[in-house]
Amino acid sequence: MLTYTEKLTLRPWEMVEADVAALCAAGFGDAAILDINQVTSYYAYVNRLADGLGVELEDFGV
Repeated sequence: MLTYTEKLTLRPWEMVEADVAALCAAGFGDAAILDINQVTSYYAYVNRLADGLGVELEDFGV
């Protein structure tokens, strides 16, 4: 799963059907694969949106 998410995040233009097949072979079902793809894509989208707008991280004083 992490190999899939790393590739989808860093090199999405290289994604092929075999990437999904590897998740199936590892025991992930269709719904789980869709969830993995959607969560990965959502975080990539939100981070690029924030970076593109120059949004600063909040300081939570931790």
